[in-house]
Amino acid sequence: MVQTELETKKKPELKVNYDPKGDVLYVSFDDPRPARSVEIEDGVFLRLDPDSEQPVGFTVVDFYKRFSEHPDNILTFPFPQFVQTTGENRK
Repeated sequence: MVQTELETKKKPELKVNYDPKGDVLYVSFDDPRPARSVEIEDGVFLRLDPDSEQPVGFTVVDFYKRFSEHPDNILTFPFPQFVQTTGENRK
């Protein structure tokens, strides 16, 4: 069987790590890498590739506390429009 180029490329993975002592959830889109963080909501940080400005992950401080306060067990966070800009919103 011949594999196509698409089949041989590494498929992106969602990497999730929870630090119970600090109550912090870390989510990376594929392997964690250097990024800049933008606070999109109190304690919620979107991690952006410093060159492309594309999201590479996010971090949620006080994750368990936030999650346990929602009876439907769903957390919703805003996703900013500036993610695909060329950097004019850098801190």
